[in-house]
Amino acid sequence: MEKIPMTASGFKGLEEELNQLKNVDRHAIIAAIAEARAHGDLSENAEYHAAKEKQSFIEGRVMELEDQIGRAEVIDISKLSGSSIKFGATVTLVDEDTNEKRKYQIVGDVESDAKKGRISLSSPIARALIGKSKGDTVEVAAPGGARSYEILKVEFV
Repeated sequence: MEKIPMTASGFKGLEEELNQLKNVDRHAIIAAIAEARAHGDLSENAEYHAAKEKQSFIEGRVMELEDQIGRAEVIDISKLSGSSIKFGATVTLVDEDTNEKRKYQIVGDVESDAKKGRISLSSPIARALIGKSKGDTVEVAAPGGARSYEILKVEFV
């Protein structure tokens, strides 16, 4: 079994989602199925089929979350330090073409969210950054063409 690296906050988020699915969503969908059953003929009952489909999704997600939690390797970022970029680092970059500054935290695959500045360890930009330090320049192959970034700051917060 391959371990899944993640931050403590990412682990907590998975546990919260699992708790929500098991203790709230499961009960709600069981009630929805019972109500839809009461409407009669199940073969033409769209509410029943939609509720069963949602139940299937919930059960699949519960299994997926339980697997991820079971294989989680929680890394405490507050205990990390150094000047080179590694898992958990928060990196401030500047695009050398547009002078646009960006700030990313390198996290595990299951907790990545580019809109929140949390990029996956396996993403092209994170792979290019790993092992680099402040002042280094990295070349990243992006869908719109190669981009060049200068590393302005590396921190572990």
